[in-house]
Amino acid sequence: MLTNIISISLGAILINNFIFSQFLGICPFLGCSSKVDTAAGMGLAVVFVMGLASAICWVIDVYILVPLGLAFLETLAFILVIASLVQFVEMFLKKMVPSLYSALGIYLPLITTNCAVLGVVLLNVQNNYNFIESVVYGITGGLGFMLAIVLFASVRERVDFADYPECFEGFPICLVSAALLALAFMGFSGMKIF
Repeated sequence: MLTNIISISLGAILINNFIFSQFLGICPFLGCSSKVDTAAGMGLAVVFVMGLASAICWVIDVYILVPLGLAFLETLAFILVIASLVQFVEMFLKKMVPSLYSALGIYLPLITTNCAVLGVVLLNVQNNYNFIESVVYGITGGLGFMLAIVLFASVRERVDFADYPECFEGFPICLVSAALLALAFMGFSGMKIF
């Protein structure tokens, strides 16, 4: 059991990182990664939503949808749970951390449509994870997302002071930087944990 948890954790953070290996959640990755502080805030919000969504969606799937023969409604039910959680996070940040709330801007509600959050709960069902494995996969998948977005934000902050051709100004240099980070993470793809 412990080796399985470690395998799931390392797989979600490094080997099958949602951003760099599965290419899920690219919208907030590119939109909220101009400053490390904003990226860390977005990463923490995604970790919270992924972990809680994994727990709640597992319970809904196992105890409500599957026994009633409504497994075909999984995606709809999961989207409703994720939207509710994001609304909760948005209200909390607006009240408690207004500076982060304004820095995240439109990208905070976009966590609702962040395919990485929906992807983690659907992969929990597809991989037949139990409750503990689902929660661990959700949290570590969020940590992998946070690692990716914070690394990319730090690269973008350094790129602002670098010399590169004028034709790469703005978004093109961001895409080149993201591609290089993805290549670095693809080095973990052949890794076998246990």
